[in-house]
Amino acid sequence: MQLSNLMTRFNEPETLKMAKLSRALKAEGVDITDLSLGEPDFDTPIHIKEAAKKAIDDNFSHYTPVAGYLELREAVCTKLKRDNQLHFTPDQIVVSTGAKQSIANLVLALVGEGDEVIIPTPYWVTYSEIVKLAGGKPILVKTKFENGYKITGSELEAHINAKTKLFMFSSPCNPSGAVYNLKDLQSLVDVFTHHPNIVIMSDEIYEYINYDGQHESIAQFEAVKDRTVVINGLSKGYAMTGWRVGYMAAPTTIAKACEKLQGQFTSATNSIAQRAAITALLSDLKPTIEMVEAFKSRRNRIMELMASIPNINLQEPPGAFYIFPDVSAYFGKQTAQGLVIENADDLSMYLLHTAHVTTVTGSAFGEPNCIRLSFANSIENIEKGTMKLKKALAELV
Repeated sequence: MQLSNLMTRFNEPETLKMAKLSRALKAEGVDITDLSLGEPDFDTPIHIKEAAKKAIDDNFSHYTPVAGYLELREAVCTKLKRDNQLHFTPDQIVVSTGAKQSIANLVLALVGEGDEVIIPTPYWVTYSEIVKLAGGKPILVKTKFENGYKITGSELEAHINAKTKLFMFSSPCNPSGAVYNLKDLQSLVDVFTHHPNIVIMSDEIYEYINYDGQHESIAQFEAVKDRTVVINGLSKGYAMTGWRVGYMAAPTTIAKACEKLQGQFTSATNSIAQRAAITALLSDLKPTIEMVEAFKSRRNRIMELMASIPNINLQEPPGAFYIFPDVSAYFGKQTAQGLVIENADDLSMYLLHTAHVTTVTGSAFGEPNCIRLSFANSIENIEKGTMKLKKALAELV
């Protein structure tokens, strides 16, 4: 059986690949400590679950508008105004089955054969693959460790040409935890002002998981607000990963194009999840704040533990729930079996099979000298996992 050549354009996400390997080893009885997990380990808050139960009892069991219930799109607008001082109308909101679908909708609606999309590295694994799927060309711009893995205006300008259609970035960033402040964003806006045909995708899914300051959106800048698409959702900030509710806030033309596209793929997202999302967006953020405080404690602990491991180059992440250490000092070393660790892929697999700790190779995020570790886990598992990791690294010669 011959599959479509479309399948050769993109790769399986390394994050999902590692999850598969981890599950397979766990099924064999191996004691795996998972530091690759990209989701909060907290349960969805009770008031949100109660809203879903009520929605079932109230028979919200039928098809909804493709872009989502009007009440949910209004709730998104309320949230954006309340938290971000951004003014959108419901016809500019498209609710999707997770933020990943929102991103896919945007790229497929905008990008065609030969179009270029600028993506600063490190980046979330799916960005480049969706661009390839659409027939576009990802232009990966390597950012500097010294600048907190944030692209500068001059780095952006150097990669813009007549083919540039879209710029994709996230703040806070998965995997680096980088957070763009107003000064950082202004430097990008100054460049975009001279290139009015470029659309900006601002992925803000980790918005609330910010440890050092207020979240800032590039959509607040008057010069670019009419061509900025904000991507967000409920997975991270509300511990609702399995509910699959994401959304975009976009210029009306783009929103309508994405609604049209989504109508041929999935139509609307789950009706019960939508009703629960209304409650989540309009309710008190106390559970989110408490969750973020727990993440901050875990971040502090994993940074303490990683500091005891030699030859690790690491910055404290100001956002998200990952650390992204440079581990290139271990490249070229050998395992006890004589196998050479050539790169981060090899190191990640070595840690899985020797230390029984899951990580994700940095090459998946466009930074081949790094690996990603998640601290969305208990302090006990963080301590256990980092100690196992430290021992395994010490055994390399």
